[in-house]
Amino acid sequence: MHEYAIKFAELLEQVAQKVRSMTVDRVAYGVKLTGLGILTLTMAFTALTFLMWAIFGALEISLTTAGAFAVLGALLLGVGGYFWFKRLEEE
Repeated sequence: MHEYAIKFAELLEQVAQKVRSMTVDRVAYGVKLTGLGILTLTMAFTALTFLMWAIFGALEISLTTAGAFAVLGALLLGVGGYFWFKRLEEE
């Protein structure tokens, strides 16, 4: 009788492990991956923001504030124009 109780307990443990491997482990991996993705995007956005700020500061030292805005505006217009014409070529 004691042997049946041990076998039944082992069976229940195997079922629990199977269910956990099919559900909880997959969800845990997804949550971990999502958290790392959010962290990566936040750090990349912060780095780009500080990079733009540093470029603007360097331009502001050599030019005036209006000149720095003009250079950055021209750069962004050029990039936008490039993507606009590239989009037209694909159609």
